[in-house]
Amino acid sequence: MTTDVKPSSRERLLEAAGKLTYQQGVGIGIEALCKAAGVSKRSMYQLFESKDDLLAASVKERAAAFVAGLVPPADDGRPPRERIMHVFERLESQAAAPDFRGCPYLAVQIELKDQSHPASQEAHRIKAKLTAFFRGEAEQGGASDPDLLARQLILVFDGASARAGIEADKLTGLVAPTVTALLDVAHLS
Repeated sequence: MTTDVKPSSRERLLEAAGKLTYQQGVGIGIEALCKAAGVSKRSMYQLFESKDDLLAASVKERAAAFVAGLVPPADDGRPPRERIMHVFERLESQAAAPDFRGCPYLAVQIELKDQSHPASQEAHRIKAKLTAFFRGEAEQGGASDPDLLARQLILVFDGASARAGIEADKLTGLVAPTVTALLDVAHLS
């Protein structure tokens, strides 16, 4: 017999914060977060110093799933070009979902404006890891300027994510040719 273990108050708060801030933005109120998590405000403040701390913890908590949903495993044996294209194929696939609102980490940074905010700093670290992935693959693939290519790729990623997130554009047939052109110009094998 299996017994379902109910998530802790902390886990429920992190889940609610992740879901609601992605759907409605970081301005979501404490009451709404607590109600969605089924946790009292008092309990929330016992677990987190502030809403800012809850947001930062939520951003950090979702990072592994975000990366796993985009970046291929390190030992997959594919060449760098295919590994980079995999990220954009995943983005294109995710963007086709009706509830896609863009990159949650870019959204946090844009909405908060304050780059010293703990959630913004966590989001920045996660985006830096994706840029570092691009840079590493560019170096392995012999790109002429790996740093420039990584910056260009994150620019395309963020721009495509934002445009799809606000439903200004569909990514199908747009992102892959753009990335391919960048990879060709950089002489990535």
